Amino acid sequence: MVLALLLSALVVALVVIGLFMFGLRRRLIQRSGGTFDCSLRWNVPEGGDASGKGWVYGVARYSGDRIGWFRVFSYAPRPRRVLDRDAIEVLARRMPEGEEELALLSDSVVLGCLHQGVRLELAMSEDALTGFLAWLEAAPPGQRVNVA
Repeated sequence: MVLALLLSALVVALVVIGLFMFGLRRRLIQRSGGTFDCSLRWNVPEGGDASGKGWVYGVARYSGDRIGWFRVFSYAPRPRRVLDRDAIEVLARRMPEGEEELALLSDSVVLGCLHQGVRLELAMSEDALTGFLAWLEAAPPGQRVNVA
């Protein structure tokens, strides 16, 4: 009986510590500022896919001429993907379709992009999209920027 209570307390403590670590990681990512909620779908087929599959919820952080994208449900201290400003080409903008509406946040806009030859989609709020496009257009003189 004592062993069962001790084991239960240990499991509860581990769950609480795990949740605390998620929150702490999110605060550390946001500490330097310039973050926004952003879902990502990497290596999207040419015709697009509105099935809602492949979307991963995350947080993006501006860092000079790069954006670091972090998965929300991860303990990794480093970004999962890094997008360079001069390598991002915006192809299209659209609203979520079909099952995507269930997979993404309610006010999301999907931005189709090409990054170093890889097709990807970013889903973010209208406000975050405005900031993202302004960041792309604010590239230093001489950099090639393509914003649809």
